[in-house]
Amino acid sequence: MDSIDFFQVFIIIIILIMTLFYIYFRSLTSSSAAAVAAVDTDIPPLQEKYDVFISFRGEDTREAFTSHLHKALLWKKIETYMDYRLEKGDNIGPALLKAIEKSKIALVIFSKDYASSTWCLKELVHILGCKKSHGQIVIPIFYRIDPSHVRKQKGTYALGGPLWRLKKHFKVSMKEVANWRAALEEAANISGFHDSTKTGTEADFVEEVAQDVLTKLNRESSSDLKDLLGIQRKIEEIEEIESLLCLDSPGVCCVGIWGMGGIGKTTLADAVFHRHSSKFDACCFLENVREKSEKTKGLRRLRKTLVRELLKDKSVKIKTSSIPPHIQDRLRRTKALIVLDDVNARKQLEYLVGDDDQFCEGSRIIITARDKGLLEQKVDREKIYDVEGLDSDYALRLFHLHASENKGLFRSAFGAAKNASKWVKVLLSFKNSVWQKLQKRSKSTWSGFGRST
Repeated sequence: MDSIDFFQVFIIIIILIMTLFYIYFRSLTSSSAAAVAAVDTDIPPLQEKYDVFISFRGEDTREAFTSHLHKALLWKKIETYMDYRLEKGDNIGPALLKAIEKSKIALVIFSKDYASSTWCLKELVHILGCKKSHGQIVIPIFYRIDPSHVRKQKGTYALGGPLWRLKKHFKVSMKEVANWRAALEEAANISGFHDSTKTGTEADFVEEVAQDVLTKLNRESSSDLKDLLGIQRKIEEIEEIESLLCLDSPGVCCVGIWGMGGIGKTTLADAVFHRHSSKFDACCFLENVREKSEKTKGLRRLRKTLVRELLKDKSVKIKTSSIPPHIQDRLRRTKALIVLDDVNARKQLEYLVGDDDQFCEGSRIIITARDKGLLEQKVDREKIYDVEGLDSDYALRLFHLHASENKGLFRSAFGAAKNASKWVKVLLSFKNSVWQKLQKRSKSTWSGFGRST
């Protein structure tokens, strides 16, 4: 009996000891988590993804070149992550690492003392890791530093210089220093920009870099589109719409995108809009014009949104039925890209975009609608693009993709859909041909239709 009591007491003691250990380790975990949170509290909030991450030595370029480049990228509507904090300590918070991972392009600005910062060197190693793991684009910028100094670790990049002092003062392992040296050499061998070869001013150099980033992003967007089902042909459609816009021609150009509901008009307009919005002083994409204009004061709200976005001025107020002259003058000085999506009434066109002369030379307007006759009231007939839907093979593949989770339910429906798609094509062709014939009839032809004789 005594042995049983002893055994029970022993078990209780073991449980208490394990509980104390659990509480102790939980407190350690909580404190480390709190420390991480403290490190990351002043990091800009993360988004789903970024176009560009800028790695730079704050003391060298924060107030000059880097800030000018950041502003130029934002002006071109390029979503850019730039850490505004002063460097504190040697550890990079997880939020900053995630910002690197979420970026399509990493700009690494090599300046005089870039290599003297463990912060910058760890960023560089992580950036090159992202390049290797998922193809992140890396663009080195050699700002007032010779690329060969970075590649061969000379001058301020020498192992006997900052890198050696880092190892000595911060007790960095030789393995980590070796990783940094390899990263510097690899980055220096990537094609990039060197300010000593620039022609013109530093402002010109900043613009050259920003434009190169934009070109690479557009190329990335096109390759992303190719991965979508049936989108290869959509890329050709996007290029056809771009040709109708005549982007290099003077004057104001208006293009219409026509097709039935759900066929992809908005998708095409959105793709063109994002590919070229950076080429304009201002841009505005008004979605669901038909639906929004039906609400109380809907058209007024749409016009207010349009004017405010084009002038980049949220204080603009229009209390009259027409746009005041002083606001019209500002619009005429703003080269704009405008998309009116899903228009279904002439009043919407007149109220929102009116005559071409109210916009600056070089402005472009894209209008999507289901009614071709309505588009022809604003757009030249040869400037209207007729959207074709996915052919039956692609449509059935899309159907099959969505039905894959319910194979039993949709197996028989798939066979029926294959036949139905052919009949839909026939009916659509019939509808379009009849509609075109009806449009050719004058109103007088039909004025007596239905009357008793």
